[in-house]
Amino acid sequence: SLFLLSKVGKTSLIMSLVSEEFPQVVPYRAEEITIPADVTPERVPTHIVDYSEAEQTDEQLSSEISKANVICIVYAVNNKKSIEKVTSHWIPLINDNTDKDSRVPVILVGNKSDLVEHSSMETILPVMNQYTEIETCVECSAKNLKNISELFYYAQKAVLHPTGPLYCPEEKQMKPACIKALTRIFKVSDLDNDGILNDNELNFFQRTCFNAPLVSQALEDVKNVVRKNMIDGVCDNGLTLKGFLFLHTLFIQRGRHETTWTVLRRFGYDDDLELHQDYLFPLTLKVPPDCTTELNHNAYLFLQSVFDKHDKDRDCALSPEELKDLFDVFPYMPWGPDVNNTVCTNDEGWITYQGYLSQWTLTTYLDVQRCLEYLGYLGYSIISEQESQAVAITVTRDKKIDLQKKQTQRSVFRCNVFGDSGSGKSGFLQAFLGRNLTRQNTVSEEHMSYYAISTAYVYGQEKYLLLHEVFPDFDVLSDTDLACDIVCLVYDASNPHSFEYCARVFKQYFMDTKTPCMMIAAKSDLQEAKQLYALTPLEFCRKHKMPPPQAFTCNTADAPCKDIYTKLTTMAMHPHVTQADLKSSTFWLRVSAGATVFAVLGFAMYRVLLKQR
Repeated sequence: SLFLLSKVGKTSLIMSLVSEEFPQVVPYRAEEITIPADVTPERVPTHIVDYSEAEQTDEQLSSEISKANVICIVYAVNNKKSIEKVTSHWIPLINDNTDKDSRVPVILVGNKSDLVEHSSMETILPVMNQYTEIETCVECSAKNLKNISELFYYAQKAVLHPTGPLYCPEEKQMKPACIKALTRIFKVSDLDNDGILNDNELNFFQRTCFNAPLVSQALEDVKNVVRKNMIDGVCDNGLTLKGFLFLHTLFIQRGRHETTWTVLRRFGYDDDLELHQDYLFPLTLKVPPDCTTELNHNAYLFLQSVFDKHDKDRDCALSPEELKDLFDVFPYMPWGPDVNNTVCTNDEGWITYQGYLSQWTLTTYLDVQRCLEYLGYLGYSIISEQESQAVAITVTRDKKIDLQKKQTQRSVFRCNVFGDSGSGKSGFLQAFLGRNLTRQNTVSEEHMSYYAISTAYVYGQEKYLLLHEVFPDFDVLSDTDLACDIVCLVYDASNPHSFEYCARVFKQYFMDTKTPCMMIAAKSDLQEAKQLYALTPLEFCRKHKMPPPQAFTCNTADAPCKDIYTKLTTMAMHPHVTQADLKSSTFWLRVSAGATVFAVLGFAMYRVLLKQR
């Protein structure tokens, strides 16, 4: 706090606060004082700086103004000239020394109220209306100790709960940024997405923000206030968005800014009404090398509930309108058209329930910070009542430990797909999403994705397989291109020159690693050509102890066969499995039989859950 104006009793005010008695001898300027946090209502330390024209220069004053969080302009209620100086000198001076976009809040202090019987408020109100940076005005008396502690409370409040970012006094309404923030808060709190906060949702909101539920009578009182002032503020005995915004406007107009600020800060907003970086990107998450990131069970449950509340027609897919509604709490649309070609969709091309969870899994695996940001927009930590959204993430153990123990706890496995141009890599990725060649031909080239992710079942366990198509530039393969759980080498069985690229990639990058590799003979529906290479693909695989080449085609009447993806996931899960096992038909029979049974049971269970929903 910085105190301005001379010969109006400002130094007496400061000394009266500290000593709780009126000083008989008053210096030109009080020493700088820090009031500790434990004796202030808002529990924050307050540094008080006095200014004296007699002792300080204009340069010193400018420096103090630029450092101040709040400025108290003190005038004498019995001195008309001191009131006039507020607008003729002090406010222009403050504005000249502060940035226009971040004005320092100002408190007008009418001192010496013990010397007059009338109030100066009638003169001051037009000044307050003219300058939006003026937070409030308080009349006090240093001599009688009247309103001294209140003055410093208002000064603290002006810093911690400023009006400026929330409300426009001229238009008597909340500012757009405040409305936008409160609208997101309403949508996050509307747990069933019916556009109304019912009593349970209001109680959860109240408990989340203020650590105490509202008694039923208090809830009714709140709704009655809204009913009296708005036609559509209450609907079906719940609070609408209009009613919610009206309540906060009312709080601000009645000087209870702290209520709205408490709500905003609880939902992650900073003083500029932007979501705080610490809220979106918690610093607690550290991912060591050779470890990956996955969503845990509670995170999937939360994301399921988000899907459910936006899947209005209960068709287990999100229409463009439903998807837009889901991401309405984001500052931008996070999923582009390429997502529809990365995950499973229905016949209309809408992202299915499985596809929705797959995309979240992909984001978590590839860019965990982005996932944390997205969960922050959805209000994960608030709805789940957790410290931050970092608790939604599981960091897997080092892959070297998995290899030593010959078992893994991972749920997501990455398969990098290599192959020359035209070998059928893109078709292989799209086939994993259940799309045959006819359907693939309808996909726009600009919306194609280099990733595909879906589920595969191994021994009855649901796992995610993430396919990544690697750009076929042999000389610029990065560490990311090479880091994976399994390698898929795709060649066009009908092109005699196609296999050589796969052989070169394997020999240069993977021959001396422990990463399992699988050779795919794509386009197996076409006439097979003899590969122009020293060894046939089968001989090459035998020499390097790989499984034999797997014939594959996506030129089918129905959805392409998914057995190959189950094999890839199994090899990724069990890199220690011997080549003899991989060649054994009983090994693959056990895997595929388990997958079929689990897929059937999983679908039946899903239909039961859908009926319950």
